[in-house]
Amino acid sequence: MSDRFRVELRHLRYFVVVAAHGSFNRAAQVLHLTQPALSRQVKDLEEELGVPLLLRGKNAVRLTDAGERFYEEAREVLARAELAVQRIRGERPGAVLRVGYAPSATAGLLPRALERFQKEHPAVRVELVDVAPTEMIRMAQQGRLDVLIALEPAVTSTPGFHWSVLRRIKLVLVLRADDPLAKLKRVPPKRLRDVSLVGLARENFPSYVPHVRSILKPHGIVPRFVKLENDGVSTLFETVEAYRAAAILADSVVGIMPRALVCRPFSPEFEPVVAKLGVSAIHPTPHAAAFARVLLESAGHGRS
Repeated sequence: MSDRFRVELRHLRYFVVVAAHGSFNRAAQVLHLTQPALSRQVKDLEEELGVPLLLRGKNAVRLTDAGERFYEEAREVLARAELAVQRIRGERPGAVLRVGYAPSATAGLLPRALERFQKEHPAVRVELVDVAPTEMIRMAQQGRLDVLIALEPAVTSTPGFHWSVLRRIKLVLVLRADDPLAKLKRVPPKRLRDVSLVGLARENFPSYVPHVRSILKPHGIVPRFVKLENDGVSTLFETVEAYRAAAILADSVVGIMPRALVCRPFSPEFEPVVAKLGVSAIHPTPHAAAFARVLLESAGHGRS
């Protein structure tokens, strides 16, 4: 490698985008480069550092151990550079942080995290966007969201975002307080054989029905859905009441349920659902990184 080569911000950005997408081809499209040119730039970076950062497969790439460590460092450097630009341009007071979230992933967590973040960063305006997973993916792909918070696997395959586990949430049965099953302290999954269920429709929540089917299958149960809602859990609560039915949801919704409904845990328990936090790796901002840190600490992950 030539002695004149020096690592520049563009090399870090190229590497971060490739790592975030897991593909040279998709990253090249985002960066408006040819795939060979992008590959050469990343290879130059690896040669300058003296370590391989990526394991190249036929159709995808993944990070080496050194690549994982360098990825975190590169994202921080890019975020600090962006902050320096904002400061020199005097843009910081008008900064906007756009957060897409699922209520079931953030219930009981987002309000206190938001309050703390606003105290630490009073000049940053946080725009909260409560949308269905399909719309969240579209907005993320259009560069209209800086942070995503959702249950796996709804949006966590969205390329261009760096994902962290935010919390693990138990599944419960939500039902009317006067439902016979509400008398039980714990509900055996086999008791759902003849229970009318309501759920979230495939159009906006494509992973919900397949997931419910997969967790009930080992118990010999085929879920009997009488109604599927497209508008989210708030509408679903109303449907549970109207249809005298039940719904399988994350227990984080307890804080937003109407009083007429109760929830009961399962026995044996299902595997918890995972809520993940995604931060844009293509357009990293210091505010997104700071907000992610506050959220993780609020969820009990300690200081990063």
